[in-house]
Amino acid sequence: MSNGAFTFVLHSHLPYARLAGRWPHGEEWIHEAASETYIPLLEIFYQLKNEGIQFRVTLGITPILAEQLADETVLDNFDEYLNMKIKAAKKDMALFAPPNVTPINGVQVKRPENDPGDEHLHYMANWYREYFERVKKSFNEQFNRDIIGHFKQLQDEGYIDIMTGAATHGYLPLLGTDASIRAQIKTGIQSYERLFGRKPTSFWLPECAYRPAYIDDNGVTRPGIESFLAEAGIKVFFTETHAITGGQPVGIAAGDILGPYGDIKRRYVIPASKEPIPKRDTTTFKAYIARDTSQNNGENTGSGVAVIGRNNTTGQQVWSEQWGYPGDFDYREFHKKAGSSGLQYWRVTGDNLDLGEKEYYHPDWAAAKVEQHAEHFAHLVGDLLRDYHTQTGNYGIISSNYDTELFGHWWFEGTGWLYHVLKHLTNYEAVDLVTVKEFLEQHPPQETIHLPESSWGAGGNHFTWDNGETHWMWEPIHNAENRMQALAEKYDNPDNDTALVLAQAAREILLMQSSDWSFLVTTGQAREYAIQRFTAHVERFNQLAISLEHDNPNVTLAEEIYALDKVFPDIDYTVFRSGS
Repeated sequence: MSNGAFTFVLHSHLPYARLAGRWPHGEEWIHEAASETYIPLLEIFYQLKNEGIQFRVTLGITPILAEQLADETVLDNFDEYLNMKIKAAKKDMALFAPPNVTPINGVQVKRPENDPGDEHLHYMANWYREYFERVKKSFNEQFNRDIIGHFKQLQDEGYIDIMTGAATHGYLPLLGTDASIRAQIKTGIQSYERLFGRKPTSFWLPECAYRPAYIDDNGVTRPGIESFLAEAGIKVFFTETHAITGGQPVGIAAGDILGPYGDIKRRYVIPASKEPIPKRDTTTFKAYIARDTSQNNGENTGSGVAVIGRNNTTGQQVWSEQWGYPGDFDYREFHKKAGSSGLQYWRVTGDNLDLGEKEYYHPDWAAAKVEQHAEHFAHLVGDLLRDYHTQTGNYGIISSNYDTELFGHWWFEGTGWLYHVLKHLTNYEAVDLVTVKEFLEQHPPQETIHLPESSWGAGGNHFTWDNGETHWMWEPIHNAENRMQALAEKYDNPDNDTALVLAQAAREILLMQSSDWSFLVTTGQAREYAIQRFTAHVERFNQLAISLEHDNPNVTLAEEIYALDKVFPDIDYTVFRSGS
């Protein structure tokens, strides 16, 4: 008899990077993730399917990522990227070939005289050549260059449930108007329906960022995030652990903070808790109904939208740098790359070692560890659900939430680990492998919960996206929101030219609102790139808005910009109207 249910909740997202150049920032982000994560993920899903394994996964693909993965230009560039990686591997094969090995025909490299080569690096270069040739064959032949279409097929066949999210991963709690929040949600849903052919039921809040209803400086009540989701027909969303259980942030939200931060001062309809959030008798083993925080009548009025918190124990087995699986000494080292090709030939090797001390990677050693760690994880899931059932008598759920790109890209062996975990759990009688949608249909939540303001950013709050390094970005966003709302309400029945410019202005403000730009500035990962992209979208929007405000829509500019952005082709600018 089963003690409870388990689901992987994989959140797939990358910044908007179409035609934004390549290394170190830009479209190559997408190519790397496609070659190391998305294609390998499809490969293991279809392998499980072909083996008759009835696996289940809850998979989020943000609208802006789905749009890019369905874009022909991005896919053409991905094919070229694979060719480049194959060529780089072949050059390394020639560079490291021992004297008794004949280099691949057509590959010429200069080597020092009496260079003995390196047998293991030659082997690894050939291993990578075979890897990228396999990915290229899968992409072009097995999946017919249609990544999104094959995820759709898996959903249509019941193996996965695909979540949607805000259109461009906008940070919803800090947006200045309700119309903008609705626009992010509705445009995301519209994109999902076009690409996946159905209405979504599950929603990934960007950065797991939530806020309850509050009263603004003008005395107007702004609804909580749950109200917007309910209005759009969404049935469930996800939060960080501490938003459900209270207490100090854990996991990702407990990471290093880049400086002091302060509370965003608001008058909440339901008063906000002080940090840390008080502990309470709630658990991530349950789904709850999110309380409608716009109501302050003393009753726990449900919004009709369920919420599930991330299970921290299973999460840390992968997320933790200290004791998570990816830190095993035999797994591939992410940070050290060959100067000749950018390929990664080394393993983790040990704790706190300089990159120069890393030893060679052995794929067979890593493969053995993958199976061990998958079996350990499956037993951990079974033990946790059994203990919860024994203590409470209840049927629980474990929602194990991760960034999809963690598997394959950051943790190279991660997709293989997912394959083995799913295989183990389908044979584990004490655990029901489900999608979140299936779980809620069979076990609808009965209790209402009031959620505090929270995120999975450092400190569990909004600091990562609004701090001394990024606060300047919010004024142009808020100004643009007010202008866009005014334009959407001004033009009730526009002619074709005006409608075209309004549509492009709507795309630009959504792209401007992406949480990626402030995140990259705060972390310093791609600061200059993020600032450049953000300011470009601000400038494009302002130029379009000026033309509309002067009743002289700049069609030429809108068409030029669309050729660069080419996203959300059926966008409806009226979503920016008040109460739309």
